[in-house]
Amino acid sequence: MENQTVTAKSKYVRQSPYKLRLVLNLIRGLPVSEALDILKFTKRRAADEISQVVESAIANAENNFGLSSSDLYISKATADEGPTLKRFRPRARGRAGRINKRTSHLVIELTTADGEL
Repeated sequence: MENQTVTAKSKYVRQSPYKLRLVLNLIRGLPVSEALDILKFTKRRAADEISQVVESAIANAENNFGLSSSDLYISKATADEGPTLKRFRPRARGRAGRINKRTSHLVIELTTADGEL
């Protein structure tokens, strides 16, 4: 049996890709049950958003492909840059300081394990 891959995406996440990648590095390559446990106890706001996408990918695998969640592991987890919201804050002497509110596109890819781990 060949490895099947299942993806789930979340676009326009209101957090910078850098902050998301810090949490994604913790779970990349792990079985999904272990990854969800790590995300549950990670004290970063990104962990909540990432766990939602992981759970969505698990649901896609179970409902669309009939896969068991015990066989899945996270093969790919990326946070790419989305559009930046540009805002301005008043500064001294009538100037304006620019504030960049960054967004991200989050992609989680799950693969079935065939005993290769």
